[in-house]
Amino acid sequence: MGCRHFLFVCSLLFGMFFGHAKIELPNIFSDHMVLQRNTDVTLWGWGSPNESIKVFTEWDGKSYSVSAGVDAKWSLLVPTPDAGGPYQVRFEGQTNTITLADVLIGEVWLCSGQSNMEWSANSGIDNADTEIKAADYPNIRFFTVIKRTAGAPQENVSGTWSKCDPKEMADFSAVAYYFGKRLQGALDVPIGLIDAAWGASSAEVWTPQTVFEQRSDLAESAKKIRSNKWVSVQPSSLYNAMIAPLHRFKIAGTLWYQGESNTANAEKYSDLFTTMIRSWRTAWNADFPFYFVQIAPYAYGSPEEGVQVRDQQRRALSLTNTGMVLTSDICTVDDIHPKNKKDVGLRLANMALKKHYGAISEEVNGPLFKEFERNGSKLRIVFDHAEGLTAKGKKIDQFELAGPDGVFYPAKAKIKGDVIIASSKKVRDPVRVRFAWNNTDMAQLFNGVGLPASSFTSD
Repeated sequence: MGCRHFLFVCSLLFGMFFGHAKIELPNIFSDHMVLQRNTDVTLWGWGSPNESIKVFTEWDGKSYSVSAGVDAKWSLLVPTPDAGGPYQVRFEGQTNTITLADVLIGEVWLCSGQSNMEWSANSGIDNADTEIKAADYPNIRFFTVIKRTAGAPQENVSGTWSKCDPKEMADFSAVAYYFGKRLQGALDVPIGLIDAAWGASSAEVWTPQTVFEQRSDLAESAKKIRSNKWVSVQPSSLYNAMIAPLHRFKIAGTLWYQGESNTANAEKYSDLFTTMIRSWRTAWNADFPFYFVQIAPYAYGSPEEGVQVRDQQRRALSLTNTGMVLTSDICTVDDIHPKNKKDVGLRLANMALKKHYGAISEEVNGPLFKEFERNGSKLRIVFDHAEGLTAKGKKIDQFELAGPDGVFYPAKAKIKGDVIIASSKKVRDPVRVRFAWNNTDMAQLFNGVGLPASSFTSD
């Protein structure tokens, strides 16, 4: 080995073992970001092993000290005030300084799912040109998680924060945008929206691997998901790359719009979905609200595969601090991507404003099946959220009854107060009832505020 080469190798080794790397931050921390208000947020990153780092937060004028571990990682908790900004946050290491500018304090929501969550104004929504031109809301901020897969949980995502303006809004999740716009207007605080969605994805790919290691039935059910050309169907692959790196970033709650890709194993969707929600809450160590969209009526290949998912989503409401908005009145059965994303976002926002923020008092749910009472050959069907129950059209023809043999027949139904009285000449001994039990059944039954009733089966 020549002298020059020897010196080069020594210099390289010295830098590896004794030099100082620059401090680095995960990409979720950038200019224009929003941090969750009135809480302790975690700030974290990387540096040299045992490096001393100082963090300055402009909102309280304080300095915080932390040291990286032998693994070069560091983190600390910093209290945030009520909504406000813009502020600076400065990170000082031994060899470099990072300053984040235009940081706001407000409400942060994670928005995930498949294509209907990913769908943007440029993808095609109602009144797209008008909505894009009007989308100038600098106190709404966007972060789009770039699509990636991984075989194990990762520590960073690709993406950056941006202000809401016509250019940025045009390619951002339309549902999330309308949600954020409504929230920002009602609460008058900055809103941060993190879009981590991927079209055609099943719920399995958004669920941690530990779930499938502990639940062999869910692992077997995952094998029914059909491969497609748009996204991986490997369980946990999107969770590892697009959700796991965000666990320490404090959020107010989660929005979810997914389900179309789980028609192949619809019978397990409620179990999988509620397990997934619990796993996310465990990862964040927070029982945050989880609001989701019931998939819309659509002409799927077999008669019941879509409605089975819708009913499974309804049953997932048994999990605490969840909420579901319906879309059976704002869709067309020949388009799996309904263009009316505005009402979806507004309904999600109204749910958050009532259930999480207590900012509004009006009803935000459509009628949901509660129970039935038998009176001879008739059933008295009771709903929650049914005040002002009304029907669209001259008759109600989406109810079916079944006797002990399990065969369903069409039923005559009428509204009496806020309940339904249903009967069928072919079913003298009714023990089961179902409603709108077809992939393409559009909304027919509404409550007094005009929100549609969910399809259901009493099985």
